[in-house]
Amino acid sequence: MTATTASPVLTARAVLLDMDGTLVNSDAVVERCWRRWAERHGLDFDEVIKVVHGRQGYASMAVLLPERSMEENHAENREMLAAETSDMEGVVPVPGAPAFMAALSGLRLPHALVTSADVPLSTGRMAAAGLALPEVRVTAESVGASKPDPEGFLKGAAELGFDPADCVVFEDSEAGILAGRAAGMRVVGVGPRAAQFGPTVHVEDLTGVEVADAGDQGIRLTFG
Repeated sequence: MTATTASPVLTARAVLLDMDGTLVNSDAVVERCWRRWAERHGLDFDEVIKVVHGRQGYASMAVLLPERSMEENHAENREMLAAETSDMEGVVPVPGAPAFMAALSGLRLPHALVTSADVPLSTGRMAAAGLALPEVRVTAESVGASKPDPEGFLKGAAELGFDPADCVVFEDSEAGILAGRAAGMRVVGVGPRAAQFGPTVHVEDLTGVEVADAGDQGIRLTFG
């Protein structure tokens, strides 16, 4: 693990967690589904996959097919969500995620899932990875704008009852990291995609992240 800050410790009142690439490794499914989509539209898959991580499908389609109507994007996104929800082969937890989530839940520390997936997809993938769903969840149905818009993270903070500046986001994608920063939050970048997008701290996975109850300070996150 490498950190991009001088301090290996962050304190926060609440933690906001992306799902895909952060808690759950769903790359195999994402790549299968988007490869089929790219072939159908005559697009280079290598360029498509650079765009899709972190965004809702319709938003990715809008970037990749800028001349197409949003009505078509939303319709095709519904098909994409159904395809992804029916395919859980290869969905596994990110290393360290089970212990990390167990620590947050066991210590009853405020945390929320903020994902571009909808309810069926997020429920299915968390279950496939053996991870319990947080009580507070902000899914695709909950927002009007996809990451990198900060709406999801701001809603997560509001539902937990904390100021954005008191929250720490865990994210893996450019869109997600930009959304967290736009929300005025510190961001822990998780995995190989995250390092280049300027997170507050970068970790290869969640194995080196320790969670503790810091009393009046809230949550202590140690990166070691």
